[in-house]
Amino acid sequence: MKTLKTSSSSSKRDLLSMQDLSAADIQAILKLAAKLKKEQKAGKARPLLRGKTLGMIFQKPSTRTRVSFEVGMSQLGGSAIYLGSTDIQLARGETIEDTAKTLSRYVDCLMARVYDHADVQKLAASASIPVINGLSDAFHPCQILADLLTIREHKKKLEGLRMAWLGDGDNVCNDLLLAAAKTGISMAAACPAGYEPLEGVVKTAKAEGKKTGAEITVTADPATAAKDADIVVTDTFISIGKEGERATRESVFLPKYQVNAGMMRLAKKDAIFMHCLPAKRGQEVTADVIDGPQSVVWDEAENRLHAQKAVLCMLMKKAA
Repeated sequence: MKTLKTSSSSSKRDLLSMQDLSAADIQAILKLAAKLKKEQKAGKARPLLRGKTLGMIFQKPSTRTRVSFEVGMSQLGGSAIYLGSTDIQLARGETIEDTAKTLSRYVDCLMARVYDHADVQKLAASASIPVINGLSDAFHPCQILADLLTIREHKKKLEGLRMAWLGDGDNVCNDLLLAAAKTGISMAAACPAGYEPLEGVVKTAKAEGKKTGAEITVTADPATAAKDADIVVTDTFISIGKEGERATRESVFLPKYQVNAGMMRLAKKDAIFMHCLPAKRGQEVTADVIDGPQSVVWDEAENRLHAQKAVLCMLMKKAA
């Protein structure tokens, strides 16, 4: 198994966004993830990370992130430690930098699910071990790797496909734009004014797309984005920390940006629907779509486990 190469003499590498991965890195992770998934399904999982420990820092609540990382480390023969933000000295004023240095002496890798992306950047800068962004306000690379694995399973390829994003240009949208461009997927993000993805991310994605032939566009028209799409993706309109904006956001996003049967009819007949979950039926997506035959959200959720196992193995440089 390949390891993720560093760009310097440093012996560690972090995964803070999809920008940290080259196209070759992404393909290597997906290849290993598929292999690990096949082995797990066949009851032939190997303890590739025996004796290794993952520290998991959580500022935000989680279902899929926590369980998939804990189960993943267990299946790989290692262990994981849950560190709620109020359970450690961060809650009493210890700096992120000091926390990173301390934990680096105890565990082999850190995963952090935070509000501010700057926090996970500080953690990575001060840690002597690999750091994984389990979610921040700007990026969500673990989700995107699971998404790519799911797309490849259902469409048998990545390059040449067309993807539509409908809704908030949030952390998932940012990283999905980068990943799509690097893997040759043309992506149209339909977002209302004021809710577009980060300008710098769009610029970088467009530049990456020129290398792979992927067309990256941002529009305010969801119908334009959805037309002839192979994949239709959305996320909640009200992310964690945005609850105070509920009324405003509902008036902006509904009903125009909702993924419903009519929107899916604009996509290709064999288009798949994806959502990182948790979902709010009747808001960003209707029940008939997310629970219908085109939905692959449960495969997508499961693939968080397999994609993250591959990342953990490759960051901790364990041959497979």
